[in-house]
Amino acid sequence: MTGFSFAIAARDGAARTGTIVTPHGPIRTPAFMPVGTQATVKGMYMDQVKALGADVILGNTYHLMLRPGAERIAALGGLHRFGGWSGPILTDSGGFQVMSLAKLRKLTETGVTFASHIDGSRYELTPERSVAIQGLLGADIQMQLDECVALPNDRATIEKAMQLSLRWAERSQRAFAAQPPGRALFGIVQGGDQPDLRVDSAKALSAMDFPGYSIGGLAVGEPQEVMLAMIEAVMPHLPDARPHYLMGVGTPDDLLAAIARGIDMFDCVMPTRNGRHGQAFSRFGRVNFRNARHADDPRPLDETSSCPAARDYSRAYLHHLVRTEEMLGSMLITWINLAYYQDLMAGAREAIAAGRFADYAAEVRANWDRGDIQPWSA
Repeated sequence: MTGFSFAIAARDGAARTGTIVTPHGPIRTPAFMPVGTQATVKGMYMDQVKALGADVILGNTYHLMLRPGAERIAALGGLHRFGGWSGPILTDSGGFQVMSLAKLRKLTETGVTFASHIDGSRYELTPERSVAIQGLLGADIQMQLDECVALPNDRATIEKAMQLSLRWAERSQRAFAAQPPGRALFGIVQGGDQPDLRVDSAKALSAMDFPGYSIGGLAVGEPQEVMLAMIEAVMPHLPDARPHYLMGVGTPDDLLAAIARGIDMFDCVMPTRNGRHGQAFSRFGRVNFRNARHADDPRPLDETSSCPAARDYSRAYLHHLVRTEEMLGSMLITWINLAYYQDLMAGAREAIAAGRFADYAAEVRANWDRGDIQPWSA
């Protein structure tokens, strides 16, 4: 069993590149984790995901506890074997989904009881149960249970949730101590859009000496400038030598901005969700294949892309698949999007190592600003 560790190989300003070591292999940082909510990255085979350059995927405690159940997955050999992914897996705690999806929630100091959004069945999720589920799944990196509140919100509600999350962090840490060596539990900084509450949370979690730190409760309705301000408030108070994970974020521009502020890890449903709705991410920015201007265009989306779906299929064909709601359209554009996100991270790692991350980010943004290839004409 390989122990958990993190080593920074190079820095460029606040941006850094390095390697997280886990029992199931290394994670190169900065890293984008494709979201495999229910033991599947939607529309993708796991070998495709690996071939794109992803080192780690994310699984979801809430969804997997509802079906097929953590105990069943454990009996079948754990989430790695069940889902056919041999690399590292990070699981979230389920707290965000309980707050956003579950019905008839009741929050207490003990935990949260809720009715499943699937069939109304009653469940209780406590810090101890969340950690136990993640342990049964066999996740390499696990999250403490926290309370996430929507933004904007009143300060009293935000502070109450932050303080509860700190108490739950202590309980999660105690429960995690029983798990096999090599795995890691991350604390989650909360505090909404209040900088001083974010600082208080970061300081308290740092004193608990977690092997990694997440920033949660962002990308929940606040503008990008607020999100970045919260990162800037928090970072001086987190241990520099530990991984920093910005949860649930975000757009390619969010990723570049956060890397510049010292974030190492990301996850977001955007590449897969947008792919299912016909929107591709590319070096030209976002491209909407529902748009009729693609109907007669024989060119690929991007002949320079690392992804065969972006190089080998015409825009006209992708447009046709989207407009006729063929599942292949969702699959191909999801493939394109995940490839773009992984290429963006690979470029960031290379640029940081070369001491030119600011130039790299400026070049990427300049391509977005220039926009998509001019409409084709015969």
